Amino acid sequence: MGQLSAWTHEAGASCEPLCSLLQGGCSPGVSATWPGARCPAGVCIAVTSGFQCDYSWFLFLFCVFLFTLVWLYFAIIILNDFHNFNERILPALPACRMLCAPLTALCPAPQTLLILTALVVAAAFIGLGIKWAEEWRSARVSLQATGPFLHIGIVGGMTLLAWPLASFIYRTHNTGLKVFLLFVYCMVMIALYLAPLGITSPCIMEENQLPPKPALVGHRGAPMLAPENTLMSLYKAVDCDVQVFETDVMVSADGVPFLMHDEELTRTTNVQAVFPERAALNSTTFNWTDLQQLDAGSWFLERRPFPTVQSLSAGDRYQVTEQRIPSLEQVLEAAKQSNISIMFDLRPENHSDYQSFVNATLEVILQSGIPLQQVLWLPDGFREQVKQQAPGIQQVYGRKRLQNEKEPLLHVNLPYQDMSSEEIRQYRQDNISVNLYVVNQPWLFSVLWCSGVSSVTTNACQVLKEMKHPIWLLVSHPSILYPAPQPCAPAICGSLSSETDVLLTKINSLMQE
Repeated sequence: MGQLSAWTHEAGASCEPLCSLLQGGCSPGVSATWPGARCPAGVCIAVTSGFQCDYSWFLFLFCVFLFTLVWLYFAIIILNDFHNFNERILPALPACRMLCAPLTALCPAPQTLLILTALVVAAAFIGLGIKWAEEWRSARVSLQATGPFLHIGIVGGMTLLAWPLASFIYRTHNTGLKVFLLFVYCMVMIALYLAPLGITSPCIMEENQLPPKPALVGHRGAPMLAPENTLMSLYKAVDCDVQVFETDVMVSADGVPFLMHDEELTRTTNVQAVFPERAALNSTTFNWTDLQQLDAGSWFLERRPFPTVQSLSAGDRYQVTEQRIPSLEQVLEAAKQSNISIMFDLRPENHSDYQSFVNATLEVILQSGIPLQQVLWLPDGFREQVKQQAPGIQQVYGRKRLQNEKEPLLHVNLPYQDMSSEEIRQYRQDNISVNLYVVNQPWLFSVLWCSGVSSVTTNACQVLKEMKHPIWLLVSHPSILYPAPQPCAPAICGSLSSETDVLLTKINSLMQE
């Protein structure tokens, strides 16, 4: 009996505390494995306990794996918007560690790792929902690109899961549990095989129906290749075939419009070193002479906001350190020479002197000599005044059209999460130009390309420039996936084309039989 107790203790050691919770603990009684045997008080038979506990941990492991896999998918999706990530979510992680630390005294290392993983991933999902809720809409958009592939992967995973599930059903003696597991598994498989009927994607189309490639709008220039909102960033964007330079304009205390996104200068300049006592002030409180003393480039090398900073050449690194805050006049001259348009917001819109900001900005635009059709005006404040003083400026609206619109909208600028593929197609049919922001990943660019969007604002112009075709197209018949075509020699292409035709003919005949 001592040997049996020792063996039982060793087999059941790794099961506590989770196994005791799932089984309701051990009690004296007849063994399910050996009907004639009796358990000593407070001890489980090793075979029964070990079997149940192993499958309990396997079930928990499987659930944690799925949970983590879903988070990994979200993490890949949110890479498109990582430049806007709110780092206030990170303080939640120490709290999670404090919550999970006592578990190390109760569980062995593998079980602790599983529980910690589940808690960390749960905290990440909670933080995402609280601080970055719009990413749930990004996930829905991503399913238009990944839906067919996720479906194939899930079907394969469920097929592989059939083996351990069949083993468990064979070994268990609980008839009710058997029926329940079989029912759930069959329902999931039936749902998976019916899922293609509900999978929709704008990239399910014939290749000859593909809309033109969207134009590229440089988000503050080319911020992966140069400091944002600088002349260097503008010229790098021009090298990427960007058609519009998107930026933000503020007006200095002495009435000079200049480029700056943040209301404070601390993130993109060395204001803390030059004017430490004024570093926290609004950038509009500085005069133009003070602003010209600031270094607007070195932060780019020090903080490395994008991984591409590491690959800059020595010449580019030197040029970065020479960047200063540009005035709107300088930028308009560069845009005129480069023959690209400029689209900007005038900030901050809640400023008490906002009308004077509008007047100063309009004056610089009209005096610059740039063709007014190359200027895209985003601010809503005093828009009617702008239309009267400079009717040639293109008006871009940050909203969808209304049912009782007094005059038709010609240009809209919206987050990519705010417009469905159906709305994009409808706007395109009505000759309304749609620009969506911020689009950095090829998968997202492909979905919007298939939808027919006019242009996208991007940080990764150097990446999207190289795309000659969406990542994939799925033709409506005979349900064969076509990847983006690649250039090849005519003789090879002709041979491949004939072989493909023969293959598709055979597949089509088999499907009809």
